[in-house]
Amino acid sequence: MKQLTQIGATTHEAISLALQKLGKTREQVDVEVLQEGKKGFLGFGSRAAEVRVTVKEVQVIQVENNRQQEKVADIVEATAVEDIDDERSQVSEQTIDIEAVQEKVEDSTDDPIEKAKSYLTSIAMNMDIQDLKIETKREGKYVLFQLESEKAALLIGKRGQTLNSLQQLTQLVLNKSAKQFLLVKIDVENYRERRQVALEQLADRMADKAIRLNQRMEFEPMQSYERKIIHNQLANRLDIETYSEGTEPNRYLVIEPVR
Repeated sequence: MKQLTQIGATTHEAISLALQKLGKTREQVDVEVLQEGKKGFLGFGSRAAEVRVTVKEVQVIQVENNRQQEKVADIVEATAVEDIDDERSQVSEQTIDIEAVQEKVEDSTDDPIEKAKSYLTSIAMNMDIQDLKIETKREGKYVLFQLESEKAALLIGKRGQTLNSLQQLTQLVLNKSAKQFLLVKIDVENYRERRQVALEQLADRMADKAIRLNQRMEFEPMQSYERKIIHNQLANRLDIETYSEGTEPNRYLVIEPVR
């Protein structure tokens, strides 16, 4: 396990210096603040910040799984280019034929929701997912697509990134032929609910740790809706404050004790 203790004028500077020395990004390390920096007054009482940065252990993944993940990335990227940018995708023959998928979807039915289901099914088949089951539920302008498969992990992706991409693209397909604007939510075997519960539990643990150690705690970079879950979970606590730092897509949340 590679670890480095770094000193800087501020906590942010110490972390940045450590990342430069390790040659890693913020999401590839765990950061422990050993000492907060202090400016002092007229040069007296100043104190440098000190952090301990530990490189996360990388799990070895089988070559076949790597190939599957690369294929998924190619499919989602190709689809995003075709549907969002409306440009021709330069995709290899081993990935999805976007035009064929679009023609199949267009010819399938006049029902916008059924078209969206056909779209998801076609994408799944090109991801080698043959057992996809889709249940839909509509409430007003909201449409829920509940997906089930033995290969649920492929549909979800790392921290839900593939799932979020599929949700955005499906909303575009759905609204191409819908008579009113509809909002799409795609879930796989209740992943979003389980993820929310996990984030709320993590928020409580990190907040308690921040108070116990009397130091700020930083989360890994995450999407805005996940940061919002943590903000909401800790909104009623008076002993800590939460805020976000950094720029997208590496924006992360901070918990700091109220002094």
